[in-house]
Amino acid sequence: MRIPSTQALRALVSFARHGTVWQAADELNLTRSAVSHQLRMLERDLDFHMLNRVGTRVELTAQGRAYAEDVRQALMAISGSAARNIGRGVSGSLTVSCAPGFAAGWLCNKIGRFASDYPDVALSIITPRRLGEVSNPDVDLFITYGKADYADMDSEHVLDVVTSPVCSPAMVNRLGGMPQPQDVLRLGLLHLSDHRDWALWFSSVGLDPGLAATGVVFSDMHLVYSAALAGQGIAMGDVVLSKDAMSSGQLVRPFEQEVRSPSAYYVAVPLAMVENPTVIAFRTWLRAERAQSFTLPKGQPINR
Repeated sequence: MRIPSTQALRALVSFARHGTVWQAADELNLTRSAVSHQLRMLERDLDFHMLNRVGTRVELTAQGRAYAEDVRQALMAISGSAARNIGRGVSGSLTVSCAPGFAAGWLCNKIGRFASDYPDVALSIITPRRLGEVSNPDVDLFITYGKADYADMDSEHVLDVVTSPVCSPAMVNRLGGMPQPQDVLRLGLLHLSDHRDWALWFSSVGLDPGLAATGVVFSDMHLVYSAALAGQGIAMGDVVLSKDAMSSGQLVRPFEQEVRSPSAYYVAVPLAMVENPTVIAFRTWLRAERAQSFTLPKGQPINR
């Protein structure tokens, strides 16, 4: 059996992560036909059936999924080895300001790998005084929530925010199920900063967005999730950043309807810091982790 090309293996891992050729193509900056070609050539080189074609869709077989996971881990090991060796030549201090929801839901679960790869970088992570703030002169790099309009900064997109109602399973059980979208009002709405996320969701399901103007408003997404976990109401949860809580059963999604926020998470770096070695190292590490981590989980509706 021939050794597959790295590009074909990366196409497989991206396809396995996203489930569609077009999303894999977007991530890899390739055309859809190029990704499809890589997958076909890879299957030809293997000694087992990797792909199923269901109508116009292509999906992995059980063997294909297992192989993709092995490849993903192998590529991560190669990338990690390179990062560790590069990291030994990078030293200095780095202060990162990170939006609280992103920090609690993702960054804090991964940051040990950066510390291991770059042992000579003195890293500090802080949260901003207000959501979207990028003016702190003591910060070298911002992971912020906004709309990419950062003057005098080099910015790049990190993660779109797709939200859906989330709450503790006990709350839904207490109500005996939630057959209709308006039932969320019976639990009490939990908001981040303002009422806009809930207003967007109410509009998407055909309800009056004015219904969103009730409930408790928090300044920090971590507080919103804490209240939801404690059974104090129902929140609009980021379906990526709340994935662990949903997988463990701490939170559930009563409805599949999702809305995409007009804002997203971005990295913003002051122009004076763009060439700083520790900033370059962190951005490189973040891109690699992002490529491995961010997928949109399918809805988990509650059996009614």
